[in-house]
Amino acid sequence: MKGIYCLFIYLQKDTHIKVGSLGRLFFPQGFYIYVGSALNNLEKRIQRHTKKDKKMHWHIDYFLQHATITNTLTIETQDKLECSLAHLLSLIPSAQEIPHFGSSDCQCTSHLFYFPSL
Repeated sequence: MKGIYCLFIYLQKDTHIKVGSLGRLFFPQGFYIYVGSALNNLEKRIQRHTKKDKKMHWHIDYFLQHATITNTLTIETQDKLECSLAHLLSLIPSAQEIPHFGSSDCQCTSHLFYFPSL
């Protein structure tokens, strides 16, 4: 199955995390939503994200070493809608974008959004 997904993530405490080429970033305690795509195998991508022991490849891999996925949303599609979904999340008034996170291969500001509370 091909598609896009959202990871609903909780970070229990304020944390500084080294995120690959982005360097060391500060993440406040709270709720996050990450938007991604898997145009080959959506189920395997989600399974990979839930593992703690893995090679660090994507920005989200570094973040998930310190945070917990609380829920996932998958949308089956052949279309590349990841950026459209990220844009819609950016329109939520309480959403705070984490600049350049997960968006090194597109023109989006971010694919990770912070919410102080849900």
